Amino acid sequence: QVLLEESGGGLVQPGGSLRLSCAASGITISRVAVAWFRQAPGEERQFVAAFSRSGGFTYYADSVKGRFTISRDNARNTVHLQMNNLKPEDTAVYSCAAGPGVITSNLRNGAAYNYWGQGTQVTVSS
Repeated sequence: QVLLEESGGGLVQPGGSLRLSCAASGITISRVAVAWFRQAPGEERQFVAAFSRSGGFTYYADSVKGRFTISRDNARNTVHLQMNNLKPEDTAVYSCAAGPGVITSNLRNGAAYNYWGQGTQVTVSS
C-alpha cells in the first residue's frame, strides 16, 4: 500500500517561509516522478513543482520559480517543498503526488499521477 503524508503547512505572513514535507511509504521516491500541486477554494488544481522519474531534473510553475525549491531526501524517502517569499495568492491546500509511469512531458498533469496525499493547508495572510 502506497501512502503519501504531507506536513508543514500553516499560517504565515506575506514574505514569510514554510517548508512542506511529503513522507512516502510503499513506494521509493527516487524511482518515480514526484510533484507538488495546490488547489485554492473555487479554483482548479495547479501544478507547483516536480522531480522527473530519473530525479535529475526539477520543474516549476512560473508563478513559484525563484521562490520555491523542491528537494528530495532519499534516505528518509521524503520530498520537501521550501517556500520563500510567500504571497497571499499562494494560499491553498498543497498535495504531493507520485507516479511511476509519469513521463517528463506529462509532469504538470495531475491526472498522470497514481498516488496522492491528503494535503496540507497553507495560508498566507497578515
